Amino acid sequence: MDALHAAGIRFAEVLQSGPPWLEKFWISVTSLADPKSIFTIFFPLAYFLDRKVGVSVLWIGLVSEWLNVVLKWLLFGERPFWWVHESGLSTKELVTLRQFPLSCETGPGSPSGHCMIMGAALWPLVTALAARHSRSPAAKLAPFGTYALLQLAVGLSRVFILAHFPHQVVGGILAGAALGWGLQARTPATRTLGFFVATALALLLTSLALHGLVTATGIDIDWSIRLATKWCSDPSWLRLDTRPFASICRVAGSALGLGLATGFPLHQGERLDPQQRVASAVLALVAIQGLHRLPQPADMTLWYGTSFLKYAAGPWLVASVLPRLVLSVTRPRGSPHAE
Repeated sequence: MDALHAAGIRFAEVLQSGPPWLEKFWISVTSLADPKSIFTIFFPLAYFLDRKVGVSVLWIGLVSEWLNVVLKWLLFGERPFWWVHESGLSTKELVTLRQFPLSCETGPGSPSGHCMIMGAALWPLVTALAARHSRSPAAKLAPFGTYALLQLAVGLSRVFILAHFPHQVVGGILAGAALGWGLQARTPATRTLGFFVATALALLLTSLALHGLVTATGIDIDWSIRLATKWCSDPSWLRLDTRPFASICRVAGSALGLGLATGFPLHQGERLDPQQRVASAVLALVAIQGLHRLPQPADMTLWYGTSFLKYAAGPWLVASVLPRLVLSVTRPRGSPHAE
């Protein structure tokens, strides 16, 4: 593995030697492809394009993020920004690499979560866009071509900022496409609130059980947090939302949020017209961005708890509260309530 890691370091050096404008591009791409964007940007947009597609994007996103955490705990993947020092390569050879504020991910590195989660969650959106142009082969292939280029750009951006080695990126891309294809037909779009509550509990409890089991065997499952803290160039770049349990809170909260959305649907007969969908999508993006910009407590346990509540509130706002608000504001005065 050392040879594979060293080759990845050299590849990262080549990427970082590019022009300054390309540096800004890679950082923008890796920011856009953060797994949080699935929950705060792509889900609301997809939901108001097509309800089932939106639910599929969120469901596949949360399942794939949970699986990504489990794989990282089991595979113990290194990250370039600390491996280059821990391996001694930086003392044996001249290595010209820079860290960035987004470099200091604290979880293990394999497979790439950005590539795996983004690739899986966007698959139903890509296939839905392709289906809308089923009569034109070129138009049908365009969404898949865009998807492939996006995944390539995300993968290169992750190598550029020293968050991943190339083989971790490839693994994430392949796993993401496979999960998206495999889970799309299994979206629980018509399940009850009880199903999603049970799912949220299962995701949370199995993660805690796995963490406890591995720890009980004497394995330091939090080793990556220690190395990230040791080798991050700037301590302020270390973010709590990159820790594995931040992902667990995100996926468990989102599963519960899907249940709340299912348990409090629009009344039968209420439908959003195209203008109302656009208004709802814009309002949802603003509301969710505002929700996630609220300050979080400094205490770690409270931080995890409030993060869980924020991600539980998101789907409920998107699928239930905000559409009702738009309907109530745009309904002509004196018109009967649709039943």
